[in-house]
Amino acid sequence: MAKKKRTTPSQEQYQTLAKSYEMKRPVLKNCLFAFLIGGLICALGQCFTVMYYTFFDFTEKTAGNPTVATMIFLSTLVTGLGFYDRIAQVAGAGTAVPVTGFANSITSAAMEHRTEGYVLGVGGQMFKLAGSVIVFGTVAAFVLAIIKTLLIKAGVI
Repeated sequence: MAKKKRTTPSQEQYQTLAKSYEMKRPVLKNCLFAFLIGGLICALGQCFTVMYYTFFDFTEKTAGNPTVATMIFLSTLVTGLGFYDRIAQVAGAGTAVPVTGFANSITSAAMEHRTEGYVLGVGGQMFKLAGSVIVFGTVAAFVLAIIKTLLIKAGVI
């Protein structure tokens, strides 16, 4: 168990004063906005899926690919125009929906480092944040594919 650091009476008085001026975080409001805006992003993706299999020659299973591409394009466009950050200030974690959040992180890094050149700036820096996601996603997919193959060979699946 960690020892609690002893504080002097003046430090305790300061802590009490600081707590009285500290802003209370609107946790419930923040959670509600994150839920609503994250849900709207997902609903928009669902609308694209329905559009692709209703109006174009896609099945419900194959409509996912153009939907993901469309969501990545829109997220990149909204990030490039500077609106994604404004939405994220209101929605917080609600904008971290995997596809759009990932596209935003790569686009933001590319925009930030574009003055350093295309190869060393954009190409080299934009995957610093996203690189770990790509590596661990690839490794996880590989491991799961091996497990699935073994289960199929064993007749379990």
